[in-house]
Amino acid sequence: MNVLIVHAHPEPRSFNGALKAFAVKRLEDAGHTVRVSDLYEMKWKAVLDADDSTDHVPGAVFHPSSDSKHAFANGTQSEDIACEQEKLQWADAVIFQFPLWWFSMPAIMKGWVERVFAYGFAYGVGEHSDHRWGDRYGEGSLSGKRAMLVVSAGGWEPHYSARGINGPIDDVLFPINHGVLFYPGFEVLPPFVVYRAGKMDEARFAQTCDALGRRLDELWSTRPIPYRRQNGGDYDIPECTLKEDVAPGQVGLGAHVAK
Repeated sequence: MNVLIVHAHPEPRSFNGALKAFAVKRLEDAGHTVRVSDLYEMKWKAVLDADDSTDHVPGAVFHPSSDSKHAFANGTQSEDIACEQEKLQWADAVIFQFPLWWFSMPAIMKGWVERVFAYGFAYGVGEHSDHRWGDRYGEGSLSGKRAMLVVSAGGWEPHYSARGINGPIDDVLFPINHGVLFYPGFEVLPPFVVYRAGKMDEARFAQTCDALGRRLDELWSTRPIPYRRQNGGDYDIPECTLKEDVAPGQVGLGAHVAK
């Protein structure tokens, strides 16, 4: 299988850097083909702007969505964007590896998403009508591919528990897992999270690698998070709200996960 690792950490000698190297070796030893987008090493341009279109007219008003759509449709995206889109199309599975900074991914990875997930490529696709509201949330251009987050957190695991001060880790990562990955069609696997990453010794690192190795070995057999598909019958269209008989009385993020 083809695996793309999108990695974001500024220090290659960090725990995250070592974990990335382990993942590459484990996957390659299992016979998979691996490509890595190391965003800091690539000096990835994180800001979406008019320069992302090679045919943008200087002085013209920049419209992020419509300009992105035009550039994708006409082959005038900047080369770095087109290259990353080609990697996504090539991959059977994508691993996003990063430290949890301020309850989200690092800015450089968020910028990768904003630029690479262009209009017409990852969103704005499919029929919009009274019966369907686009190919998204379980459908889309990245359907049939798997995605998994590998995340390091400085806090303790109880801090991210159901009653923890930081909120449940599934809720913290919901905007990424559901909003960034499930939206364009990925089958999203449960995340691999390492807590107290700043308190890592050799023994614990070995245990972490063993656990991650098992997850990588099961990349194609792990059951995805059962997010509800937008066009699967659970939602009223075009309102895109859960039907009254689906998860009755339940509100919040968890209502969008089938039990």
